[in-house]
Amino acid sequence: MADVQQGGFKRVWFITGASRGIGALIAEAALADGNAVVAAGRNAQAIVERLGDSPALLAVALDVTDEAQAKAAVQAAIDKFGRIDVLVNNAGFGLLGAIEESADKDVRRMYDTNVFGLLNVTRAVLPTLRAHRSGHVINISSVGGYRAAAGFGAYSSTKFAVEGITEALHAELKPLGIHATVVEPGYFRTDFLDASSLVVAENVIDDYDETSGAVRRRAVQINHNQPGDPKKLAAAMITLVDAANPPLRLPLGTDTLAAIAAKNAYVTQETDAWKDLSASTDFDA
Repeated sequence: MADVQQGGFKRVWFITGASRGIGALIAEAALADGNAVVAAGRNAQAIVERLGDSPALLAVALDVTDEAQAKAAVQAAIDKFGRIDVLVNNAGFGLLGAIEESADKDVRRMYDTNVFGLLNVTRAVLPTLRAHRSGHVINISSVGGYRAAAGFGAYSSTKFAVEGITEALHAELKPLGIHATVVEPGYFRTDFLDASSLVVAENVIDDYDETSGAVRRRAVQINHNQPGDPKKLAAAMITLVDAANPPLRLPLGTDTLAAIAAKNAYVTQETDAWKDLSASTDFDA
């Protein structure tokens, strides 16, 4: 994406979930790279306390599930900086539990943030990107957005939705000069497995002890011991936006690369094994 000089800034980034974790680190990296940043989160004061007070920073209060708030936050960004060049849809949280263990209220709340909230913000930002015929929409997915696993089925389903949304956006926006990328981090050393970012299903069913139960126990063990360096993830976002031809998908972490390779191999093997039946359902020539 070509550099855009607006008020002396390289680009204007709009980042959701920017008060902590990966969102805050991406905001810090973007600011250090000479960009203006609109950092959005439920608590604007917490953003200022984390990122500091700077002419390049606009902290905005935003609950992504509120469409009116999303539109107001985008308008505030345009009023201050004149445009938005990069949207990072980062706000979201997880749910750990077997599908049967996952309560309806928890699943619906997660969809409201991870999927419908992402759509709210994206719809609010796209008019200004289209007006300038440039920009980049970056949707933060997960290794769980490419392959689901026991214990994270409901969460993965939200990220599968993000993947599908981004694929469609990529096709719809490319003719308008706008990029769309879905980023698929593996396990990074953040607070994602803490209670602040992960809901653990209250209902425990013994029959799932060897599957989702094992994942619950494993999550406790790996929390804050994950292999991914979140500062390197933030730096990768700068490289991504600077790329002339950014990818539709960007896996991050060797664990994600291994998971994608394993799933691709499994799908190929299974498709080959069942291809005769698969091909038998067309009308006869």
